[in-house]
Formats: sequence, C-alpha cells, structure tokens
Amino acid sequence: MHRVRFRDPAGSVRTGRWTDDGLAFGGETFDPDDVDVLPPCEPTKIVCVGLNYAKHAAESGMDIPDRPLLFLKPPNALAAHGDTVTLPAGKERVDYEAELAVVIGEQCRNVSEDEAMDYVAGFTCLNDISNRDDQDVEQNWIRGKAFDNSAPLGPVLATPDEVPDDASIELRVNGETKQDSSRADFIFSIPELVAEITEYMTLEPGDVISTGTPEGVGPLSGGDRVEIDIEGIGVLEHTVRED
Repeated sequence: MHRVRFRDPAGSVRTGRWTDDGLAFGGETFDPDDVDVLPPCEPTKIVCVGLNYAKHAAESGMDIPDRPLLFLKPPNALAAHGDTVTLPAGKERVDYEAELAVVIGEQCRNVSEDEAMDYVAGFTCLNDISNRDDQDVEQNWIRGKAFDNSAPLGPVLATPDEVPDDASIELRVNGETKQDSSRADFIFSIPELVAEITEYMTLEPGDVISTGTPEGVGPLSGGDRVEIDIEGIGVLEHTVRED
C-alpha cells in the first residue's frame, strides 16, 4: 500500500492511499493536482548517511568509511512533492543527491540488526540537496546540509515488502538521467544503519534515515525540474528556483 499525506481542498490534512485513480480518503478520491501533497511523515529529525556507495566515495575522492558516516537535517529542511525549493543565494554549487529514505514506525533505541526491520514503517524518496560552497569549509555541515527545504521527501510511504532488495534508484534533471543505481549497492545495509544509529540516539515514529546517494551527483540551477524515481515507491518531483 502507498500511503500519502495531503491537504484537501477544504484545508484539512488527510492520510490516504495513492491509487491509480487518485488519492483515496474517507470514500472520496481526489485528483493529485487539486490538493497539496505533504511529506509522508513528520520527523523530529532526519539522520543522513554519507558515502554509502563505493562509486560515490570514489567520485568524491574519499575513502570508504569503516562505519556509517552520519549527519543530521532538522525538520525545517523538509519540502514536499511538487514544491519549488529556493536554492541558497550567492552559492557557486548546490547539488542534487537522490536517496532511499527509511521511515521509522515506532520509538526505538539499541536495536539489533536482526530486529531492525521490525521498527521500519516503510520507504520513500529523498533529495539531499547540498550546498557545497559551505559544506566544503565547515565541519558540522549546518550551512551545507540543514538549510530550509533541503530535503524534499515523498511522495508516498511504501511498505518494505513493496520495495525490492535491489530496487533501482534514478534521478533525472529536466528529463535527463543523472544518477542510476540500486539499493543493492549499499555499503551499509538498512539493518546495519538502524542498529548503528540507535546505539547513540532514540529514533521516534516518523523519523527518517536517508541512506546515502549513488554516484553522479551534480549541480542544480534555477528552473530545474528534479525527479527521483525509486522502484516500488514512485517518483518524487520538485523544481528549484534561485533568488
């Protein structure tokens, strides 16, 4: 089942199903173009993973880490399917990064790898938009990664059984494929990530783990249309603008 959060024409926030006929809730079906699609969850934090693909580490000139490289994006980073994201002003390079996002279903701490998937509600798409100008000169990546709307998320929450272990992950800019890889190419698996993260912090329902981006990252420009297409989930679309 693909679950979707949206604001209906009356302004009420609904959680329904994204079907071939539209967004279904309460015996009604809404045209996606007539509603505001919202991020499929409301996280207290987004825990992001760096360098989780060997080829991306290579293109970045970095060694493969011996444990997951983690950083945070706060709730202000969220944007939704169909939104227009304003890029940070005055920057030379702001990049796209397509990622499979894991949504946590219940509060958890010190979770073993064997139990990790019991705490996963489902998967969605995320674009880890990255301000390289500041990321390259700061240690904690606040300016580089945590700016407003730097994490478009959605459009739906797909249950884990709907997303194959080798699910394809593709990013297109203005219709041209820029990233094309697979979940099977992860260095650290989802159970490994859940176990590592919960050794240090409690994850709450709705929290997101963004599992890292494959090779092919590149710059965005005002007017670009971005599509992140993950097998079993669907397509997250958004545009970008420059001040």
